[in-house]
Amino acid sequence: MQKSVVIGISGGSGSGKTTVAENLLKLIGDDHILLIKQDYYYKANDHLSLEERSKLNYDCPTAFDTELLIEQIQHLRNGQTIEQPQYDFTMHNRKKERMIVEPRHIILLEGILILHDPTLRDLLDIKVFVDAESDIRLLRRVLRDSQERGRTLESITEQYLGTVRPMYEKYIHPTKKYADIIIPKGGFNQVAIDILVAKIKCYLDELNMIEA
Repeated sequence: MQKSVVIGISGGSGSGKTTVAENLLKLIGDDHILLIKQDYYYKANDHLSLEERSKLNYDCPTAFDTELLIEQIQHLRNGQTIEQPQYDFTMHNRKKERMIVEPRHIILLEGILILHDPTLRDLLDIKVFVDAESDIRLLRRVLRDSQERGRTLESITEQYLGTVRPMYEKYIHPTKKYADIIIPKGGFNQVAIDILVAKIKCYLDELNMIEA
């Protein structure tokens, strides 16, 4: 297998980066694309109670096991299988089980801080930053956390004001300068998605010529 192309999709929580990644997956097909989410690489905090874990800062670089993420992206990039960690957002902790993940020609790495670490950033062949207004990001986060993660509006608001917004300004927004492509209007910018699809298809066409 040829070395995989890694596309990093970053942006603030609720910006639409997951929508962009899932649109690419849908348009290209999972035969060629693998989606890896940085959220799965939150550190395990078994030594803390659920209440203590719920109060941790999950929007800063130290919340992630970046060393493991770098190692596994390197393995996938080189055509190797990984045992990917899984995360339980209702328990605020890493699950015991892992998932076997096979490499693909295109690896989409999606997460709020994938452009922050220089070593991880250097593994990305294309760096994308998905941009959206702060009120839009907040509304999307409220809907996601209440519907998908069973959280109360009070806890969502407390976390947003306490860590999400300040960490976005301190750590996430500054990484926008590293992006090769900036997508405004969040995940519904069809022109930008079409450009990425064309780029991916071009690479896959070249790969078919090499393999032929």
